[in-house]
Amino acid sequence: MQTSTTAMRRLPNLTSLAFIAVAFLTGIAGALQTPTLSLFLSTEVNARPTMVGLFFTGSAVIGILVSQFLARRSDKRGDRKSLIFLCCMLGAASCALFAWNRNYFLLLFVGVVLSSFGSTANPQMFALAREHAERTGREAVMFSSLLRAQISLAWVIGPPIAFALALGFGFEVMYLTAGATFILCGGLVWKMLPSMPKLQAAQGATLEAPRRNRRDALFLFIACTLMWTANGMYLINMPLYVVRELNLPEKLAGILMGTAAGLEIPTMLLAGMVAKRFGKRFLMRCAVIAGVLFYAGLLFITGSWQLIALQLLNALFIGVLAGIGMLYFQDLMPGQAGAATTLFANTTRVGWIIAGSIAGPVAEYWSYHAVFYSALAMVVGAVFCLWRLKDA
Repeated sequence: MQTSTTAMRRLPNLTSLAFIAVAFLTGIAGALQTPTLSLFLSTEVNARPTMVGLFFTGSAVIGILVSQFLARRSDKRGDRKSLIFLCCMLGAASCALFAWNRNYFLLLFVGVVLSSFGSTANPQMFALAREHAERTGREAVMFSSLLRAQISLAWVIGPPIAFALALGFGFEVMYLTAGATFILCGGLVWKMLPSMPKLQAAQGATLEAPRRNRRDALFLFIACTLMWTANGMYLINMPLYVVRELNLPEKLAGILMGTAAGLEIPTMLLAGMVAKRFGKRFLMRCAVIAGVLFYAGLLFITGSWQLIALQLLNALFIGVLAGIGMLYFQDLMPGQAGAATTLFANTTRVGWIIAGSIAGPVAEYWSYHAVFYSALAMVVGAVFCLWRLKDA
């Protein structure tokens, strides 16, 4: 009897470790591909700058359509574990296509669709983790924060590996490495993640959230989109601003990104620990205030060490947004973990579409410094939306 009890205690630990490993591997798969994509398109595919921009916009739009379609189906029917495995395999197929094909339009219309399935494995994994935590009585907030920290960790180490592989061994090796990561991830999903068949809902039951929750979900969607837009404008603009306007070393841009990503990890874990006591709305409001201070600081601070110190506010801004924002959507959309998680993921995609549309023209017609005024305006808009949310 004691042996049986011990085995039952070990199983959730193995399952938790499997979730952590899958979160990290899906993060690595994305971190290997995204940072070098513009370089790949311009050097390997010989795409013009306009076509490179079109590729990113098309990728975001296709990704939104694919992820929302899968999210609706996953919440209504089937086993989410099987869907995650399928997404990993299609993600690996996408990597193989990028490794061996150099036709722009084939990559855009076939490769992007396949890679959109691959990227959907991540939000679906978070949805499965939420369902598993609820059915087993585990603490969902802290567990999800721990998983989200793995994504940040992957983005700390993934981009340097991506550039080392692409520049040292070629893009073929880099994409095949990403594909192998997807295959390894799929194997872990199939062998280690729990199968969670959909429970039959009571007759007449509905998956829709209450009307007030739908209103709050809309405000939260707008707020998160504006916050990701500001972050996207910062990431697009910051390296050029540091080098061309501040005349600081190129390596400073990498230091700033690495510092922010490193600080995001303890921020996410701390937010997960205190979320139950202070509430998700309070933490999101703290994050957006930190964002206001961060982008206001960028307008006046120009020294190297001051910019590095400012990343603490940036880490609070993005760490809480990335960790708590997804959980807030899940709370507002009960019974729709897949749709809620994907909706949050799509705020990032929409934010990048808007950021790319604004940052380039503003920098071209005014200055790189002027882009931060636009980013600050986005965060101020997010403040308005978050203050319209009702207390749960």
